[in-house]
Amino acid sequence: MAALFDASFNADDMPFDSAELIGRLHGADVLVSSITDRIDAQTISAFPPSVKLIAQFGNGFDNINIEAAHAAGITVTNTPSVLTEDTADMAMALILSIPRRLNEGAQVLLKDGTWDGWSPTWMLGRRLGGKALGIVGLGRIGTAVARRARAFGLSIHYCGRSRKPAQVEETLGATWWESIEEMLAHVDIVSLHTPHTRDTFNILSADRLRAMRKGAVLVNIARPELVDEQALAELIEAGHLQGAALDVFEHQRGINPRLLALARAHKVVLTPHMGSATLEGRIEMGETVIVNIRTFLDGHPPPHRVLPEHILHHEPRGS
Repeated sequence: MAALFDASFNADDMPFDSAELIGRLHGADVLVSSITDRIDAQTISAFPPSVKLIAQFGNGFDNINIEAAHAAGITVTNTPSVLTEDTADMAMALILSIPRRLNEGAQVLLKDGTWDGWSPTWMLGRRLGGKALGIVGLGRIGTAVARRARAFGLSIHYCGRSRKPAQVEETLGATWWESIEEMLAHVDIVSLHTPHTRDTFNILSADRLRAMRKGAVLVNIARPELVDEQALAELIEAGHLQGAALDVFEHQRGINPRLLALARAHKVVLTPHMGSATLEGRIEMGETVIVNIRTFLDGHPPPHRVLPEHILHHEPRGS
């Protein structure tokens, strides 16, 4: 960016508050943001008139009020596709983690460096082959997860806003469910791959979590707002659900202590938003941001523009 543009940087790598962000934008044409920057309608209304592009460094953009930006004449772009395979790899690792007790097993030798040795009934987990995986949102990442899961012998089920073409279903061996409640009652593992919108906020509500099969597992690598965390914790504590593997979770007020307790009891696996964290992925994200900026400044529509009609917007979450 510094080679191509007159660029200034946030050297401390910490989110600016609204006032500081606005102050830094005077004279700037472009804001390069990330998911930790809360860009709500009030902040956008105070942007200097020079700002014409918000180039998000990331696939998600629920930190930005897209309608407010559009109304202000500001274009918004993101970096889709480049993180698909990395995120799907991580989702598959999380899918394995609870049934095969990976985190629990990894901790055994860390206590004091000793181990009593193998025995026939020690650390028994559950086989993945023959189980049913329910995917909420069969988009790019959901499809990549389905391909991997099928190789592990899982049957693929999905639900979402629309049914996929027959050729896609046949290739993945995927079964479509029109109702999420129906799908939840028929699968052993549920994996979330849908954006955070008005329609998907708490898509796994307390009632829907209770509708999951006894002993089922939840995997969330998408957005924390998709799940009622309190209800999830209660159902795991009660033994209705076997556990959960979460790469995203509510943390603005500190991580839910009930989830932390369950993680220490090896019923929940918590990873700190690592889904897209590969060197290769971050480099491609940066290159995509630069392509969006260069195309826009050259007077052409950027290739990864986010429009209000693409989403059902929910007011941006905090960092």
